[in-house]
Amino acid sequence: MRPFPIIHASRSLGLGKGGSTLIGALPYEADPRVNAYINALPQWQQEICRLVRDLVHAADPQVAETIKRTRQPYFVLNGNICALLAAKDHVNVFLYDGGIVPDPEGIITGGHDNETARTVAFQRGDPINAAALTQMFKRIIANNRAGGWRRVKAQG
Repeated sequence: MRPFPIIHASRSLGLGKGGSTLIGALPYEADPRVNAYINALPQWQQEICRLVRDLVHAADPQVAETIKRTRQPYFVLNGNICALLAAKDHVNVFLYDGGIVPDPEGIITGGHDNETARTVAFQRGDPINAAALTQMFKRIIANNRAGGWRRVKAQG
């Protein structure tokens, strides 16, 4: 069980953890470099990163993970979906959406005027709105499949 509440619909639930993780019945291939990045973090940051990792893989079974910028975990499918960056007192999830994916639940915490990516920052004990974050991942993936947020933005 996760040590912090996970908001999913109107109930809290715990999600499994591990290298090749299952969320529901969906296995994914874990990159050992991403494992090493996460395992080097304090426990509370590991839990956040593992949950975000589970959610992005649950958004689409074809999501791959890699390391970019020397050490930063990225999740990709026809382009960047998101990246993780742990700081001293929080974990940033960078959403590569070009600022066009709706955020009806207000989970975006930074980068509102950024043209490439916005941020969802989690501090120790913060609730994670798993449903809203997963929906954003799905929209980013759909935009990537449609040619990327730049093309979608230009068309729309």
